[in-house]
Amino acid sequence: MKCLMTGLMTTFALGVATAAQAMGPFQVYEQALRKDPQFLGAIQAREAGQENRAIGRAGLLPNISYNYNKGRNDSKATYLGEGRRGSEDRRYDSYGSSFILQQPLFDYEAYASYRKGVAQALYADEAFRGKSQELLVRVMSSYTQALFAQDQIGISVASKQAYRQQFRQNEQLFQQGEGTRTDILEAQARFELADADEIQARDDLDASLRELGALTGEPAVRIDELAPLNDGFALFGLEPTSYQAWQELALANNPELASQRQALEVAHYEVERNRAGHLPRVSAFATSRRMESDSGNTYNQRYDTNTVGIEVSVPIFAGGAVSASTRQASRNLQQAEYELEGQTRETLIELRRQYNACVSGVARLKAYQRALTSAQALVVSTQQSVLGGERVNLDVLNAEQQLATTRRDLAQARYDYLLAWIKLHYYAGTLREEHLARVDEAFLR
Repeated sequence: MKCLMTGLMTTFALGVATAAQAMGPFQVYEQALRKDPQFLGAIQAREAGQENRAIGRAGLLPNISYNYNKGRNDSKATYLGEGRRGSEDRRYDSYGSSFILQQPLFDYEAYASYRKGVAQALYADEAFRGKSQELLVRVMSSYTQALFAQDQIGISVASKQAYRQQFRQNEQLFQQGEGTRTDILEAQARFELADADEIQARDDLDASLRELGALTGEPAVRIDELAPLNDGFALFGLEPTSYQAWQELALANNPELASQRQALEVAHYEVERNRAGHLPRVSAFATSRRMESDSGNTYNQRYDTNTVGIEVSVPIFAGGAVSASTRQASRNLQQAEYELEGQTRETLIELRRQYNACVSGVARLKAYQRALTSAQALVVSTQQSVLGGERVNLDVLNAEQQLATTRRDLAQARYDYLLAWIKLHYYAGTLREEHLARVDEAFLR
Protein backbone atom coordinates (compact mmCIF):
# COMPACT_ATOMS: atom_id res chain seq x y z
CA MET A 1 0.00 0.00 0.00
CA LYS A 2 2.82 2.38 0.88
CA CYS A 3 4.55 1.65 -2.43
CA LEU A 4 1.33 2.20 -4.36
CA MET A 5 0.65 5.53 -2.69
CA THR A 6 4.28 6.62 -3.17
CA GLY A 7 4.13 5.91 -6.90
CA LEU A 8 0.87 7.78 -7.35
CA MET A 9 2.07 10.75 -5.34
CA THR A 10 5.30 10.86 -7.36
CA THR A 11 3.33 10.88 -10.60
CA PHE A 12 1.03 13.61 -9.30
CA ALA A 13 3.92 15.74 -8.04
CA LEU A 14 5.69 15.42 -11.37
CA GLY A 15 2.53 16.55 -13.14
CA VAL A 16 2.16 19.57 -10.86
CA ALA A 17 5.82 20.52 -11.25
CA THR A 18 5.58 20.53 -15.06
CA ALA A 19 2.17 22.20 -15.14
CA ALA A 20 3.50 25.68 -14.50
CA GLN A 21 4.16 26.25 -18.20
CA ALA A 22 1.42 23.85 -19.36
CA MET A 23 -1.41 24.80 -21.66
CA GLY A 24 -5.04 23.98 -21.10
CA PRO A 25 -7.68 22.94 -23.63
CA PHE A 26 -8.50 26.53 -24.53
CA GLN A 27 -4.90 27.32 -25.47
CA VAL A 28 -4.81 24.20 -27.65
CA TYR A 29 -8.03 25.40 -29.27
CA GLU A 30 -6.52 28.82 -29.99
CA GLN A 31 -3.61 27.14 -31.76
CA ALA A 32 -5.97 24.82 -33.64
CA LEU A 33 -7.86 27.83 -35.01
CA ARG A 34 -4.67 28.79 -36.87
CA LYS A 35 -3.21 25.37 -37.66
CA ASP A 36 -5.89 22.67 -37.90
CA PRO A 37 -6.22 21.73 -41.60
CA GLN A 38 -9.82 20.56 -41.24
CA PHE A 39 -10.91 23.89 -39.80
CA LEU A 40 -8.88 25.90 -42.31
CA GLY A 41 -10.39 23.85 -45.10
CA ALA A 42 -13.86 24.53 -43.67
CA ILE A 43 -13.17 28.27 -43.90
CA GLN A 44 -12.37 27.95 -47.60
CA ALA A 45 -15.42 25.73 -48.15
CA ARG A 46 -17.62 28.40 -46.59
CA GLU A 47 -16.08 31.14 -48.73
CA ALA A 48 -16.62 29.02 -51.83
CA GLY A 49 -20.20 28.28 -50.81
CA GLN A 50 -20.99 31.97 -50.40
CA GLU A 51 -20.35 32.49 -54.11
CA ASN A 52 -23.40 30.40 -54.94
CA ARG A 53 -25.60 33.33 -53.97
CA ALA A 54 -23.93 35.61 -56.53
CA ILE A 55 -23.90 32.87 -59.15
CA GLY A 56 -27.63 32.27 -58.75
CA ARG A 57 -28.46 35.98 -58.71
CA ALA A 58 -26.57 36.54 -61.98
CA GLY A 59 -29.33 34.81 -63.96
CA LEU A 60 -31.85 37.49 -62.89
CA LEU A 61 -29.65 40.48 -63.72
CA PRO A 62 -29.06 42.15 -67.11
CA ASN A 63 -26.65 40.47 -69.48
CA ILE A 64 -24.47 42.75 -71.59
CA SER A 65 -22.22 41.56 -74.38
CA TYR A 66 -20.20 43.08 -77.20
CA ASN A 67 -19.16 41.34 -80.41
CA TYR A 68 -16.66 42.54 -82.98
CA ASN A 69 -15.36 41.05 -86.21
CA LYS A 70 -13.21 42.25 -89.05
CA GLY A 71 -12.08 40.18 -91.98
CA ARG A 72 -10.51 40.19 -95.44
CA ASN A 73 -12.79 38.73 -98.13
CA ASP A 74 -11.92 37.32 -101.54
CA SER A 75 -15.04 36.37 -103.49
CA LYS A 76 -16.39 36.03 -106.97
CA ALA A 77 -19.85 37.42 -107.78
CA THR A 78 -21.71 35.97 -110.79
CA TYR A 79 -24.66 37.77 -112.34
CA LEU A 80 -27.39 35.55 -113.78
CA GLY A 81 -30.10 38.05 -114.67
CA GLU A 82 -31.40 38.37 -118.28
CA GLY A 83 -30.14 41.91 -118.70
CA ARG A 84 -26.77 41.34 -117.11
CA ARG A 85 -24.52 38.33 -117.27
CA GLY A 86 -20.95 37.90 -116.18
CA SER A 87 -18.84 37.75 -113.06
CA GLU A 88 -16.83 40.05 -110.87
CA ASP A 89 -13.92 39.34 -108.56
CA ARG A 90 -14.19 41.17 -105.26
CA ARG A 91 -11.52 41.76 -102.70
CA TYR A 92 -12.70 43.82 -99.77
CA ASP A 93 -12.67 44.26 -95.99
CA SER A 94 -15.74 43.42 -93.92
CA TYR A 95 -16.52 44.77 -90.51
CA GLY A 96 -19.19 44.17 -87.89
CA SER A 97 -19.80 45.12 -84.28
CA SER A 98 -22.80 44.69 -82.01
CA PHE A 99 -23.66 45.75 -78.48
CA ILE A 100 -26.41 43.60 -76.89
CA LEU A 101 -28.33 44.14 -73.66
CA GLN A 102 -30.73 41.45 -72.39
CA GLN A 103 -32.91 41.53 -69.30
CA PRO A 104 -34.97 38.47 -68.26
CA LEU A 105 -38.60 39.34 -67.62
CA PHE A 106 -39.91 35.85 -66.95
CA ASP A 107 -37.42 33.02 -66.47
CA TYR A 108 -38.48 30.53 -63.85
CA GLU A 109 -35.30 28.49 -64.27
CA ALA A 110 -33.20 31.55 -63.42
CA TYR A 111 -35.39 32.27 -60.39
CA ALA A 112 -35.10 28.66 -59.17
CA SER A 113 -31.32 28.80 -59.68
CA TYR A 114 -31.19 31.98 -57.59
CA ARG A 115 -33.15 30.41 -54.73
CA LYS A 116 -30.98 27.31 -54.98
CA GLY A 117 -27.87 29.51 -54.75
CA VAL A 118 -29.21 31.21 -51.62
CA ALA A 119 -29.88 27.81 -50.02
CA GLN A 120 -26.39 26.62 -50.97
CA ALA A 121 -24.84 29.70 -49.35
CA LEU A 122 -26.87 29.12 -46.18
CA TYR A 123 -25.83 25.48 -46.24
CA ALA A 124 -22.18 26.59 -46.37
CA ASP A 125 -22.79 28.86 -43.35
CA GLU A 126 -24.35 26.08 -41.29
CA ALA A 127 -21.71 23.55 -42.33
CA PHE A 128 -18.99 25.96 -41.21
CA ARG A 129 -20.78 26.57 -37.91
CA GLY A 130 -20.86 22.82 -37.41
CA LYS A 131 -17.13 22.49 -38.18
CA SER A 132 -16.36 25.33 -35.76
CA GLN A 133 -18.21 23.62 -32.92
CA GLU A 134 -16.76 20.26 -33.92
CA LEU A 135 -13.26 21.68 -33.49
CA LEU A 136 -14.05 22.47 -29.84
CA VAL A 137 -15.18 18.89 -29.33
CA ARG A 138 -12.13 17.42 -31.09
CA VAL A 139 -9.77 19.49 -28.97
CA MET A 140 -11.48 18.48 -25.74
CA SER A 141 -11.69 14.83 -26.77
CA SER A 142 -8.01 14.49 -27.73
CA TYR A 143 -6.92 16.48 -24.68
CA THR A 144 -8.81 14.31 -22.19
CA GLN A 145 -7.75 11.11 -23.95
CA ALA A 146 -4.11 12.12 -23.57
CA LEU A 147 -4.51 12.93 -19.87
CA PHE A 148 -6.44 9.72 -19.20
CA ALA A 149 -3.72 7.69 -20.91
CA GLN A 150 -1.14 9.44 -18.72
CA ASP A 151 -3.24 8.64 -15.65
CA GLN A 152 -3.38 5.03 -16.80
CA ILE A 153 0.40 4.93 -17.03
CA GLY A 154 0.73 6.32 -13.50
CA ILE A 155 -1.77 3.80 -12.13
CA SER A 156 -0.07 0.92 -13.94
CA VAL A 157 3.37 1.96 -12.72
CA ALA A 158 2.13 2.25 -9.14
CA SER A 159 0.36 -1.11 -9.41
CA LYS A 160 3.51 -2.73 -10.76
CA GLN A 161 5.48 -1.39 -7.81
CA ALA A 162 2.89 -2.78 -5.39
CA TYR A 163 2.82 -6.16 -7.14
CA ARG A 164 6.63 -6.27 -7.27
CA GLN A 165 6.78 -5.63 -3.54
CA GLN A 166 4.15 -8.30 -2.94
CA PHE A 167 6.08 -10.69 -5.18
CA ARG A 168 9.24 -10.17 -3.13
CA GLN A 169 7.37 -10.67 0.13
CA ASN A 170 5.85 -13.89 -1.19
CA GLU A 171 9.28 -15.13 -2.23
CA GLN A 172 10.67 -14.42 1.22
CA LEU A 173 7.73 -16.19 2.87
CA PHE A 174 8.15 -19.16 0.53
CA GLN A 175 11.84 -19.41 1.34
CA GLN A 176 10.94 -19.32 5.04
CA GLY A 177 8.39 -22.07 4.50
CA GLU A 178 5.41 -19.84 5.31
CA GLY A 179 4.18 -19.16 1.78
CA THR A 180 3.30 -21.08 -1.37
CA ARG A 181 4.52 -20.99 -4.95
CA THR A 182 0.95 -20.18 -5.99
CA ASP A 183 1.21 -16.87 -4.15
CA ILE A 184 4.40 -16.07 -6.07
CA LEU A 185 2.86 -16.97 -9.42
CA GLU A 186 -0.27 -14.96 -8.65
CA ALA A 187 1.75 -11.83 -7.84
CA GLN A 188 3.85 -12.36 -10.96
CA ALA A 189 0.72 -12.69 -13.11
CA ARG A 190 -0.77 -9.49 -11.70
CA PHE A 191 2.53 -7.71 -12.33
CA GLU A 192 2.56 -8.83 -15.98
CA LEU A 193 -1.04 -7.70 -16.49
CA ALA A 194 -0.20 -4.29 -15.05
CA ASP A 195 2.81 -4.15 -17.37
CA ALA A 196 0.58 -4.94 -20.36
CA ASP A 197 -1.82 -2.19 -19.26
CA GLU A 198 1.09 0.25 -19.10
CA ILE A 199 2.23 -0.67 -22.61
CA GLN A 200 -1.30 -0.15 -23.96
CA ALA A 201 -1.60 3.15 -22.09
CA ARG A 202 1.68 4.39 -23.58
CA ASP A 203 0.44 3.53 -27.07
CA ASP A 204 -2.82 5.37 -26.37
CA LEU A 205 -0.88 8.34 -25.04
CA ASP A 206 1.30 8.50 -28.13
CA ALA A 207 -1.76 8.40 -30.41
CA SER A 208 -3.56 11.10 -28.42
CA LEU A 209 -0.52 13.38 -28.38
CA ARG A 210 -0.17 12.99 -32.14
CA GLU A 211 -3.85 13.86 -32.57
CA LEU A 212 -3.26 17.02 -30.56
CA GLY A 213 -0.18 17.70 -32.68
CA ALA A 214 -2.27 17.39 -35.82
CA LEU A 215 -4.61 20.03 -34.41
CA THR A 216 -1.80 22.44 -33.57
CA GLY A 217 0.41 21.88 -36.61
CA GLU A 218 3.08 19.88 -34.78
CA PRO A 219 4.21 16.26 -35.20
CA ALA A 220 3.17 15.62 -31.61
CA VAL A 221 2.55 17.45 -28.35
CA ARG A 222 4.53 16.55 -25.23
CA ILE A 223 2.52 15.40 -22.24
CA ASP A 224 4.33 17.87 -19.98
CA GLU A 225 2.89 20.67 -22.13
CA LEU A 226 -0.65 19.77 -21.03
CA ALA A 227 -2.20 21.01 -17.81
CA PRO A 228 -3.43 18.16 -15.57
CA LEU A 229 -6.98 17.99 -14.32
CA ASN A 230 -7.74 19.40 -10.89
CA ASP A 231 -9.33 16.49 -9.04
CA GLY A 232 -11.44 18.90 -7.02
CA PHE A 233 -12.81 20.88 -9.95
CA ALA A 234 -16.25 22.42 -9.54
CA LEU A 235 -19.07 20.54 -11.23
CA PHE A 236 -21.20 22.39 -13.76
CA GLY A 237 -24.91 22.90 -13.57
CA LEU A 238 -27.24 22.42 -16.52
CA GLU A 239 -29.13 25.39 -17.88
CA PRO A 240 -31.84 24.61 -18.88
CA THR A 241 -32.40 21.70 -16.54
CA SER A 242 -35.04 19.67 -18.42
CA TYR A 243 -34.28 17.40 -21.37
CA GLN A 244 -37.29 18.72 -23.27
CA ALA A 245 -35.77 22.19 -23.28
CA TRP A 246 -32.46 20.81 -24.57
CA GLN A 247 -34.32 18.94 -27.30
CA GLU A 248 -36.04 22.11 -28.43
CA LEU A 249 -32.65 23.85 -28.53
CA ALA A 250 -31.20 21.04 -30.65
CA LEU A 251 -34.06 21.06 -33.14
CA ALA A 252 -33.72 24.81 -33.54
CA ASN A 253 -29.93 25.28 -33.39
CA ASN A 254 -28.04 22.08 -34.18
CA PRO A 255 -25.80 22.95 -37.16
CA GLU A 256 -26.00 19.46 -38.67
CA LEU A 257 -29.79 19.62 -38.73
CA ALA A 258 -29.72 23.19 -39.99
CA SER A 259 -27.37 22.27 -42.84
CA GLN A 260 -29.55 19.27 -43.71
CA ARG A 261 -32.58 21.55 -43.89
CA GLN A 262 -30.69 23.80 -46.29
CA ALA A 263 -29.69 20.73 -48.31
CA LEU A 264 -33.40 19.95 -48.51
CA GLU A 265 -34.04 23.46 -49.85
CA VAL A 266 -31.28 22.98 -52.43
CA ALA A 267 -32.90 19.72 -53.58
CA HIS A 268 -36.33 21.38 -53.73
CA TYR A 269 -35.19 24.20 -55.99
CA GLU A 270 -33.24 21.76 -58.13
CA VAL A 271 -36.60 20.12 -58.86
CA GLU A 272 -38.07 23.52 -59.73
CA ARG A 273 -35.10 24.38 -61.93
CA ASN A 274 -35.51 21.22 -63.95
CA ARG A 275 -39.29 21.64 -64.15
CA ALA A 276 -38.76 25.10 -65.63
CA GLY A 277 -37.58 23.40 -68.81
CA HIS A 278 -41.27 23.12 -69.80
CA LEU A 279 -42.00 26.82 -69.25
CA PRO A 280 -41.57 29.74 -71.67
CA ARG A 281 -39.01 32.48 -71.21
CA VAL A 282 -39.57 36.16 -71.83
CA SER A 283 -36.81 38.75 -71.98
CA ALA A 284 -36.36 42.32 -73.14
CA PHE A 285 -33.41 43.19 -75.31
CA ALA A 286 -31.74 46.18 -76.88
CA THR A 287 -29.04 45.98 -79.59
CA SER A 288 -26.86 48.43 -81.42
CA ARG A 289 -25.19 47.06 -84.56
CA ARG A 290 -22.79 48.51 -87.09
CA MET A 291 -21.97 46.42 -90.16
CA GLU A 292 -20.04 47.08 -93.33
CA SER A 293 -19.89 44.61 -96.26
CA ASP A 294 -20.63 41.78 -93.87
CA SER A 295 -22.29 39.74 -96.63
CA GLY A 296 -22.55 39.64 -100.41
CA ASN A 297 -25.85 41.50 -100.30
CA THR A 298 -24.35 44.38 -98.37
CA TYR A 299 -21.16 44.73 -100.40
CA ASN A 300 -19.87 48.29 -100.16
CA GLN A 301 -22.74 49.13 -97.78
CA ARG A 302 -22.73 50.18 -94.16
CA TYR A 303 -25.65 49.72 -91.77
CA ASP A 304 -26.12 51.28 -88.33
CA THR A 305 -29.09 49.62 -86.61
CA ASN A 306 -30.57 50.13 -83.13
CA THR A 307 -33.23 47.69 -81.96
CA VAL A 308 -35.39 47.38 -78.84
CA GLY A 309 -37.81 44.51 -78.39
CA ILE A 310 -39.20 41.52 -76.56
CA GLU A 311 -38.07 37.95 -77.09
CA VAL A 312 -40.23 34.93 -76.23
CA SER A 313 -38.83 31.41 -76.21
CA VAL A 314 -41.24 28.48 -75.91
CA PRO A 315 -39.82 24.96 -75.44
CA ILE A 316 -41.81 22.26 -77.26
CA PHE A 317 -39.89 18.99 -77.16
CA ALA A 318 -36.45 18.13 -75.83
CA GLY A 319 -36.46 14.36 -76.27
CA GLY A 320 -37.80 13.69 -72.76
CA ALA A 321 -34.71 15.09 -71.03
CA VAL A 322 -36.68 17.67 -69.04
CA SER A 323 -39.13 15.12 -67.66
CA ALA A 324 -36.35 12.67 -66.80
CA SER A 325 -34.28 15.37 -65.08
CA THR A 326 -37.31 16.47 -63.07
CA ARG A 327 -38.02 12.92 -61.93
CA GLN A 328 -34.36 12.46 -60.98
CA ALA A 329 -34.33 15.67 -58.95
CA SER A 330 -37.57 14.61 -57.22
CA ARG A 331 -35.96 11.37 -56.08
CA ASN A 332 -32.97 13.32 -54.78
CA LEU A 333 -35.40 15.54 -52.87
CA GLN A 334 -37.00 12.51 -51.23
CA GLN A 335 -33.55 11.20 -50.34
CA ALA A 336 -32.72 14.52 -48.67
CA GLU A 337 -35.95 14.30 -46.66
CA TYR A 338 -35.06 10.85 -45.37
CA GLU A 339 -31.51 11.96 -44.56
CA LEU A 340 -32.86 14.89 -42.55
CA GLU A 341 -35.15 12.55 -40.62
CA GLY A 342 -32.30 10.14 -39.97
CA GLN A 343 -29.96 12.90 -38.86
CA THR A 344 -32.63 14.27 -36.53
CA ARG A 345 -33.07 10.91 -34.85
CA GLU A 346 -29.32 10.37 -34.46
CA THR A 347 -28.86 13.86 -33.03
CA LEU A 348 -31.61 13.43 -30.45
CA ILE A 349 -30.20 10.05 -29.41
CA GLU A 350 -26.76 11.56 -28.85
CA LEU A 351 -28.30 14.57 -27.13
CA ARG A 352 -30.10 12.29 -24.70
CA ARG A 353 -26.94 10.26 -24.09
CA GLN A 354 -24.90 13.34 -23.21
CA TYR A 355 -27.72 14.80 -21.12
CA ASN A 356 -27.93 11.59 -19.10
CA ALA A 357 -24.14 11.56 -18.74
CA CYS A 358 -24.19 15.08 -17.31
CA VAL A 359 -27.11 14.42 -14.97
CA SER A 360 -25.78 11.11 -13.68
CA GLY A 361 -22.13 12.19 -13.86
CA VAL A 362 -22.34 14.08 -10.56
CA ALA A 363 -23.64 11.02 -8.73
CA ARG A 364 -21.11 8.76 -10.48
CA LEU A 365 -18.20 10.95 -9.45
CA LYS A 366 -19.34 10.99 -5.83
CA ALA A 367 -19.84 7.21 -5.88
CA TYR A 368 -16.39 6.58 -7.36
CA GLN A 369 -14.82 8.92 -4.82
CA ARG A 370 -16.44 6.96 -1.99
CA ALA A 371 -15.37 3.72 -3.68
CA LEU A 372 -11.78 4.99 -3.86
CA THR A 373 -11.76 5.75 -0.16
CA SER A 374 -13.15 2.30 0.56
CA ALA A 375 -10.65 0.61 -1.79
CA GLN A 376 -7.73 2.35 -0.09
CA ALA A 377 -8.99 1.27 3.31
CA LEU A 378 -9.55 -2.25 2.00
CA VAL A 379 -5.91 -2.60 0.96
CA VAL A 380 -4.69 -1.57 4.41
CA SER A 381 -7.23 -3.75 6.18
CA THR A 382 -6.45 -6.78 4.01
CA GLN A 383 -2.70 -6.45 4.59
CA GLN A 384 -3.29 -6.35 8.34
CA SER A 385 -5.62 -9.36 8.10
CA VAL A 386 -2.92 -11.31 6.30
CA LEU A 387 -0.52 -10.59 9.14
CA GLY A 388 -3.18 -11.79 11.55
CA GLY A 389 -3.73 -14.97 9.57
CA GLU A 390 -7.32 -14.10 8.62
CA ARG A 391 -6.62 -13.43 4.95
CA VAL A 392 -4.23 -14.79 2.33
CA ASN A 393 -1.91 -13.03 -0.11
CA LEU A 394 -4.41 -13.45 -2.95
CA ASP A 395 -6.82 -11.21 -1.06
CA VAL A 396 -4.14 -8.49 -0.94
CA LEU A 397 -3.60 -8.75 -4.69
CA ASN A 398 -7.34 -8.54 -5.30
CA ALA A 399 -7.56 -5.48 -3.09
CA GLU A 400 -4.64 -3.84 -4.90
CA GLN A 401 -6.26 -4.54 -8.25
CA GLN A 402 -9.60 -3.21 -7.06
CA LEU A 403 -7.87 -0.01 -5.93
CA ALA A 404 -6.18 0.41 -9.33
CA THR A 405 -9.45 -0.25 -11.15
CA THR A 406 -11.30 2.26 -8.98
CA ARG A 407 -8.65 4.91 -9.63
CA ARG A 408 -8.92 4.26 -13.36
CA ASP A 409 -12.72 4.40 -13.33
CA LEU A 410 -12.71 7.61 -11.29
CA ALA A 411 -10.29 9.27 -13.71
CA GLN A 412 -12.38 8.11 -16.67
CA ALA A 413 -15.57 9.40 -15.04
CA ARG A 414 -14.04 12.84 -14.52
CA TYR A 415 -12.98 13.19 -18.15
CA ASP A 416 -16.26 11.72 -19.39
CA TYR A 417 -18.22 14.26 -17.38
CA LEU A 418 -16.32 17.24 -18.82
CA LEU A 419 -16.55 15.87 -22.35
CA ALA A 420 -20.25 15.10 -21.97
CA TRP A 421 -20.93 18.68 -20.85
CA ILE A 422 -19.17 19.97 -23.97
CA LYS A 423 -20.93 17.49 -26.25
CA LEU A 424 -24.33 18.31 -24.78
CA HIS A 425 -23.93 21.91 -25.90
CA TYR A 426 -22.55 20.71 -29.24
CA TYR A 427 -25.59 18.58 -30.06
CA ALA A 428 -27.85 21.36 -28.83
CA GLY A 429 -26.09 23.69 -31.27
CA THR A 430 -25.18 26.19 -28.56
CA LEU A 431 -21.49 25.33 -28.04
CA ARG A 432 -19.29 28.44 -27.95
CA GLU A 433 -15.75 29.33 -26.99
CA GLU A 434 -16.84 30.47 -23.55
CA HIS A 435 -18.01 26.93 -22.76
CA LEU A 436 -14.53 25.55 -23.44
CA ALA A 437 -13.05 28.45 -21.45
CA ARG A 438 -15.21 27.43 -18.50
CA VAL A 439 -14.07 23.82 -18.74
CA ASP A 440 -10.50 25.09 -19.06
CA GLU A 441 -10.73 26.40 -15.50
CA ALA A 442 -10.88 22.80 -14.26
CA PHE A 443 -7.24 22.23 -15.25
CA LEU A 444 -4.21 23.17 -13.16
CA ARG A 445 -1.67 25.75 -14.36
